[in-house]
Parts: sequence; C-alpha cells; structure tokens
Amino acid sequence: MKALVLTGGPGRTLVPFSATRPKSMTVVAGGSLLRRTLQHLREAGITDVTIVLGQNGSVVENAFGDGSSLGVHLSYVRQERPQGIADAILCARGKFMPGESFVLVYGDVVTSGNPFLQLLQSFNTFKSPIAGVCLPGPPTGRYGNVYLSGTRITKIVEKPQRPGLGNYVLSGFFVLPTDLFSWVEESGKDMERVFDRLTTGVGVHASIWEEGWIDVEFPWDVLAANRMVMDTWEEARISRHAKLDTNVTIVGPVRIEAGSVVRAGAVLAGPCYIGRDCYVGNNVLVRSYSSLGPGSTIGYGVELKNCVLFGGARIGRLSFVGDSVVGEQVDIGSGTMTVNETMDRSPIAVNIRGTMVESGLTKLGAFIGDRAKIGAGNTLAPGTVIEAGTIVPHHFTVPNPR
Repeated sequence: MKALVLTGGPGRTLVPFSATRPKSMTVVAGGSLLRRTLQHLREAGITDVTIVLGQNGSVVENAFGDGSSLGVHLSYVRQERPQGIADAILCARGKFMPGESFVLVYGDVVTSGNPFLQLLQSFNTFKSPIAGVCLPGPPTGRYGNVYLSGTRITKIVEKPQRPGLGNYVLSGFFVLPTDLFSWVEESGKDMERVFDRLTTGVGVHASIWEEGWIDVEFPWDVLAANRMVMDTWEEARISRHAKLDTNVTIVGPVRIEAGSVVRAGAVLAGPCYIGRDCYVGNNVLVRSYSSLGPGSTIGYGVELKNCVLFGGARIGRLSFVGDSVVGEQVDIGSGTMTVNETMDRSPIAVNIRGTMVESGLTKLGAFIGDRAKIGAGNTLAPGTVIEAGTIVPHHFTVPNPR
C-alpha cells in the first residue's frame, strides 16, 4: 500500500516558525513531525510515499531527498498555491493507480505511538474506507467532529462552527480508495461534501486512536507535543561517541547523540534530548522536557527548562530559556532571560498575526524565529514572538557615551 502525505498548508498560526518551514518540519524531541510520520509509515510496512509540498517545500526535499536514509521511497508533487486539502489531494492524482487503496496523512499532527499499525488492522478487518479518530484535549472546536454508531462513522463535520459538537475528532489518518480523487473533483473541491458521500453512501469505519495525539497549530503546541513524545521514553540512551566529563549528573531518560560534549558540573534531568555535535558548557542545568537540536552551543551556567531548540542555537552564559521554542541558527546573548509567567500568574496570551490568542497556559516563554539575534542582557516578556531574522540589540543599563 502507498501513502499520500499533505504538507502544503501555510501554517499561518504557527508563528514565527512557519515563515521558514512547512508545519510538518517543526521539531519535537529531536526530530521533525514529518520524520516521525515517515518512520511510523515504514514500521507499518508502507515505503512508497508521495508528499504534497507547498510554501517552503524545498526544506522537505533537502531534508529527506529520495527517502533512502529512512528506508522509504519518496516522490514529490507541488501545490502551487495554498488552496486547501481537497486541492492538495488532487495534485497527487497521477501517483496512484485506479482501484487501489492508499493511506492519506495530514502532515501536521504528532502521536505518542504508531497509529498506522492500528489503521491498517482496521482496514483489513472492515475491508472499507477507514478514518482515524481520537479524543483530543480542549478546545475540540479546532478539529473536524465525528459521530459514531459502533465503529461506523455516521457524520463528519470538517469545520465545526462551534466547539463541543461531538467527542471524537478526525486524527488526520485515513485509508481510502483512489475513487477519492473523482469524489473530490465532483464535489467542487468541497471536503464537507466528500465526507458526506463517505458517510451516507460508501460507508466508512473508525479506527479509534486512544494514545497521545496533538495537532500542532499554535507555537505552544510544539511544547505540548515535545512533552508527549518524551513521556514515552523509559531509559537513557547515550552514544558512545559523545564525550561527558566525569562529574556530569544524569537523572532519568536522557538521550545524547554522537559528537556532543557535556562539560563538568552540568546537570541533565530527563526526559531531555541533546542532538548531534552539541556543546553543553560547565554548570549548565538542562531540566526536563528540553530538546537541543544538532549543533547547539550552550554557555556556562545556562538554565534550560521545558524548551525546544531546533538546532544550531548559541546561548550565552548565565541565560535562562524556559517554556520557549527557539528556531534554527538563533544567537542569544549572555544574561538573557525569557520570563515565563506574569506577575499575577494569569494565563498568557500570544500575538498571532495581530490577534491576541489565549494559550490557556500560566507558564509560557518566548518563540524565536530562525536566525534571530538577541543581544546580551535582554529580558523577554511572557509570550513574546520574535520573527525570523530579527536583531534585538544588546541591553545596556549604562550606554557607551558617544
């Protein structure tokens, strides 16, 4: 069986990271969402995968190429303009033979385990179209609502106008016949009508996913997804090609990749992840649910707490980065603090493209885009968004006279 993975959505609410990558290339627990999806597909025996690319699609091609490094065969099609899921599906029509079934995957979701094993088992049982469904956390109004009678899906509301319509939601995984392409075309690219056809005519069964599932829509969802994945780790894994000084303290499931150096006095409290070729300086504290992407450099006495660094970050000495997400090649100067709570400890709102959106979280730091440079001595307010490439000057209490 083949798979079709959709990665073309613009991800407008995943600021500032969607400006430089597709949502599917967001990093959690040391790997992108798309990498995890491809690994899960391979584990389920699906190795022929077509990916629909959109804005910044070259990031995907450059990362995975033909897929051989992951044990899969990848081909690509481009969605020239973001015109929704239905249009993205039609872009890949020529990649599939009439009469076969295939796995359809939304590329911006992450799960704690492999949903495709269960999805294929459901398909083999019912011999009919299958839609993966799950019970998400609030707010359920963000996802397509599903109504069930036993395992048969009786109704799908793709874009609910209000929350709380139904308990189950679409999880973004399907097994569908290639008739889907003609259904989409005949519906005028209206997925609501396609789902109506599935539920009232063709018949579709549910594969209920009861483990962890997150649709990464807002920047704080990256932290939740990172935590969900790391909570599945049960043991430490330290490469024999990593170098740790003798008095490094390691507690819990800590993962350290090859080429990384951890200096004396550092404390690593798992679950946490240190990618390839990182440098963790003396007396650094890496607290639980922190993920350091490859090539990151962490200076003396830095404290990291519940944060995701995509890779290539440089964080200067005596800084604090907490409850934050840091893009690629970000430079943070010495003594910089990401304040992660308000004075009254109220929930924190984040400016998403000019609209203040409530995160529902009382602990939230900063979201810093790729290649931003934050000067020394800065203090970033809770929920701060710094766009890619931004330069924030050093903060001097006493400026240099001129």
